[in-house]
Amino acid sequence: MLRSALLPTTLLTLIAPAAFANPVQPVTVQATPEFSQRPEFSPQAANRRPTAPITQDLAVMATDVEIIGANPELIQIARNTIATAPGQATSASQLNADLAALKRTQLFNDVQVNAIPNDQGWQVQYALNPVVVSRVQLNNARVLTPEIATTLFDQQLGQAVQPSTINAGIERLNTWYQDNGYVLAKVQDVRSQQDGSLSITVSEGVVGSVQAQFTDDEGMVTDGRTRDNFVLEHLSVKPGEVFKVEQAQADLRQLYSLGLFEHAQIALADRGDNTIDVIYELNEAATRGVNVGGGYSKDSGVFGSVSYNDRNVGGIGQNLGLDLQIGTRDMQFNTEFSRAYRVTNPDQLGYSITAFRQRGISGNFDQDVYLENGDRPREGRFGGGVAVNGAIDEWDTSVGVNFRRVSIRDADGDLAPVDQYGNALSASESGIDDIYTVRAQLRNDQRDNPLNPTSGSVVSLSSEQSIPLGSGNILMNQVNASYSTYQATRILNQDNPEVLAFNVQGGTTIGDLPPYETFLLGGANTVRGFGSGDLAAGRSYVLASAEYRVPLFSSPVSGVVFADFASDLGSTPAQVGESGEAEATKPGTGFGYGAGVRVNSPIGILRADFGITNTGDSRLQFGVGHRF
Repeated sequence: MLRSALLPTTLLTLIAPAAFANPVQPVTVQATPEFSQRPEFSPQAANRRPTAPITQDLAVMATDVEIIGANPELIQIARNTIATAPGQATSASQLNADLAALKRTQLFNDVQVNAIPNDQGWQVQYALNPVVVSRVQLNNARVLTPEIATTLFDQQLGQAVQPSTINAGIERLNTWYQDNGYVLAKVQDVRSQQDGSLSITVSEGVVGSVQAQFTDDEGMVTDGRTRDNFVLEHLSVKPGEVFKVEQAQADLRQLYSLGLFEHAQIALADRGDNTIDVIYELNEAATRGVNVGGGYSKDSGVFGSVSYNDRNVGGIGQNLGLDLQIGTRDMQFNTEFSRAYRVTNPDQLGYSITAFRQRGISGNFDQDVYLENGDRPREGRFGGGVAVNGAIDEWDTSVGVNFRRVSIRDADGDLAPVDQYGNALSASESGIDDIYTVRAQLRNDQRDNPLNPTSGSVVSLSSEQSIPLGSGNILMNQVNASYSTYQATRILNQDNPEVLAFNVQGGTTIGDLPPYETFLLGGANTVRGFGSGDLAAGRSYVLASAEYRVPLFSSPVSGVVFADFASDLGSTPAQVGESGEAEATKPGTGFGYGAGVRVNSPIGILRADFGITNTGDSRLQFGVGHRF
């Protein structure tokens, strides 16, 4: 939202076209000025010595008043300017006063008056010599060039000055400012000069200062965690430039993309002298949280857990995440520290460092897979990675190296490389696989808000190539692609729009395929209504989803209706069963549909979806963040 404070004590709302995440209200820009409120060309006073006066100062009847030498518009202006009128008394001093008044209009190079006596009085004749406009002279202009101004006033050039033609040029010039995004710019004054120049004075709205100001939920000024200089370095609006609404809107999108602000708007304060202060009013989102818990599980025994996340470490948007679980039988952790690449600081690459140790019942094997001793297979993962990211044109880029050691074990922690029928559960015969990979990703994100988008799109392409080193000697490449688009609609609510969201994605694996690296279809993040991996676990997949997101009143709760479809393209491998023959264990292709709710909470968007599948199954499933 863009606000304009054109008077020190009054705020006039000037609306930006981008729609932001709830509870930010969508709005539109009023880019077309009311020309009736703009200054129009009018005759101006000029100090010039009048022609030789008529010396006889007696009251005489003006029997007729004739004005010659100009177009009808100037003749009418002259008639409205002089005091002498037919059938009324005049005098030499009055005629000289008329001459002076006509010259003050600056519309005429010269004016002559003749008083011709007759039986009843005087026949008065005014002879006008209008100024001919030969060129345009600009004052206070920075973005408007003389060439553009000359084009906009071309109908007046080479012609006797004509206020209606000049007013039409003023209207065209103001329209040019608005069409090019200079919403504060306008014509202040237009004067014709005796040398034939048309002097145009403009006020373009020069930025005096750019400031960051943090506000609380009630709009009161408060201290923020984010550093002011960190905010300012992400802004394209700079002091000394002419304010342009597209730049301000791009700045708002850039600030939302940081993921640090719940609301962002711009206030404009008039400093006078054709100068404004631009103030970015920011309401910070909750970026730091701690969760503590505990419990008992068969794998970990009695355990305690702590989770900490901070997306604004040091007030410069760095991210730290730590999940730690310590039990009587096991310890698990997942940690990441990252600094995103910023296009506003292209010389500084972003980076991320991750490390993890996880163990639990494998989600890559369905509930029918058991080990020889009757246990469900446990999947352990240990490793980490380093990545750097930057940008190529409008594409965010990332390149990284990763290592993970995957082991398949039973409930006692013993290695278990095969299931009860002898199907391999790992690439190596030992049950331990080492996977070294190089991963590259391209991503173009044009969403207005990455956490809760209402417009724009995002597309990503990635490829992860393994290097055949270590246990398992795995050589594979996994390719993924995804595209999402968002469109605000106002079918139900004009003030708080609904959002139509669409996503299509797919992937495939080339080369070796360990069983735990298959693409799982089914679950809260793929086809809702199916259990995790119940639809397919294949080498390839395609997935398409559509959602209609509807805000519910002014609360942080919104409703969603959705539909999902996915297919493994026939790539889910058959498994050897009890009969000793290979058989299909999953449908491979299916769809789900249903409805859900979203709650915009301090820890993020919480979602609950109830899905119904084409096979007649149904489930209530939960998650954090939008499905896409």
